Amino acid sequence: MKRVNLFFAALLLPLDYIVLVGAACFAYWVRFSPMIREIRPVVFDLPFDAFIKVTTLSGFVFLLIFAFSGLYVIRQMRLATEFVRIVLAVSASIAVVLGIAFFSRELFDSRFIVLAVWGFAIVFISVERYLIRMLQRSLRNFGIGLQRIVIIGKTKSGQSLKKYFQKHPRIGFEVVEHTNHFTNSTIDKILALKNKGMVDAIMLANPEVDKKEIRDAKSFSDNEQLNFYYLAEVFPSAAVKPVVHTLAGQPIIEVPKTPLDGWGAIWKRGFDVIMALIFITLTSPFMIVAALALFIEQPGNVFFVHKRVGQGGKSYNHLKFRSMIKDAHKYRFDPEFIKKYGNERGGTPLFKLTHDPRITKVGRIVRKLSIDELPELFMVLIGRMSLIGPRPHMPEEVADYKPHQKQVLTIKPGMTGMAQVGGRADLDFDEEVQLDMHYIQNWSPWLDLIILFKTPIVVIFGKGAY
Repeated sequence: MKRVNLFFAALLLPLDYIVLVGAACFAYWVRFSPMIREIRPVVFDLPFDAFIKVTTLSGFVFLLIFAFSGLYVIRQMRLATEFVRIVLAVSASIAVVLGIAFFSRELFDSRFIVLAVWGFAIVFISVERYLIRMLQRSLRNFGIGLQRIVIIGKTKSGQSLKKYFQKHPRIGFEVVEHTNHFTNSTIDKILALKNKGMVDAIMLANPEVDKKEIRDAKSFSDNEQLNFYYLAEVFPSAAVKPVVHTLAGQPIIEVPKTPLDGWGAIWKRGFDVIMALIFITLTSPFMIVAALALFIEQPGNVFFVHKRVGQGGKSYNHLKFRSMIKDAHKYRFDPEFIKKYGNERGGTPLFKLTHDPRITKVGRIVRKLSIDELPELFMVLIGRMSLIGPRPHMPEEVADYKPHQKQVLTIKPGMTGMAQVGGRADLDFDEEVQLDMHYIQNWSPWLDLIILFKTPIVVIFGKGAY
């Protein structure tokens, strides 16, 4: 672990305490401010010196619960995950402090201050940790705090990781060497880098590597005190948590296809219905304006209805706003059209053009803003689609899928998904399938919320858009 990262991890403890005390003092000031006192007169006696005494002692209770909540782990967690932990930890801390006050018969007189402390503590701690995170990322852009790694495996995955780390140093990795296999020459290179203090970790990025090479690399990393990362083979290794049964006295392991079984499916369907109704209500004005603009530009049906393959390989009629000329889908099979304009996803089941001549002027705008996809909310409402999932598949595309690629049909297609927020049109088909499979195998309600939150950000900044 880099010293600078340890420094920031240790720094969080005193900073959290200062911010918590500051949040409590701010809550006290708000309660006794003239504006609030005019709305809700103060009918209790709470001197500031008595309040600050309780606050400074309660701050240690907060820190203890923060520690038990995993808010002081060295490894940086997702921003959204950290925020949820902050909310839960602050809530639990408030409950514990009130419980201590109750049993010590020192009842607190102001419910307003208690609620204000709760709210301000969440906001202040979240902002503080976000600023620390941004400072760390800024320092990484200057090469400070980077974990220097050797990538082993000149595979497509290895090359992709190398380019990603080079393009995004804020992630925290710097590639200092990239070799094909873990051999004696590789060991010599790593040891030479280690003697110069220029390597911190090894990353195996070859899904086809044999077990002996994995053991050798892991043993070497342990002996040389280097961190070890392994890019697991996507399909068999990324399976969801297995379930162990005992049958006839023998342990039998079941590997479920997805957590979206049982209560997972019930939760996701309820989430889809509620959110679809909310989004339909909010986006109705945009849909009406888009429909009028499309009709004025090209009179006729403003919707495009086409067959798609959904969950379990079943076909359904897919609904979107029309954004292309009439019979545009036929051109993708026209040899002369393909010869003239090409196909950016040639060699895969997909067809893609960045500057597609079939798209109308208004259609280009609704596509750019993803308004053409809003009618899909009605498909979500009736259960043909989900808000989150793999992209909808055309029958002619599915016909060309390889067996492992057809696993994306395990669940309903989604309006957005991991592939959409992870690169949209910038991804090649194999990368898209890998992201979709990761979602299928690792689904959780929280993962849905993260993807839903990221979607408008991706649309606004246009990453990978048409």
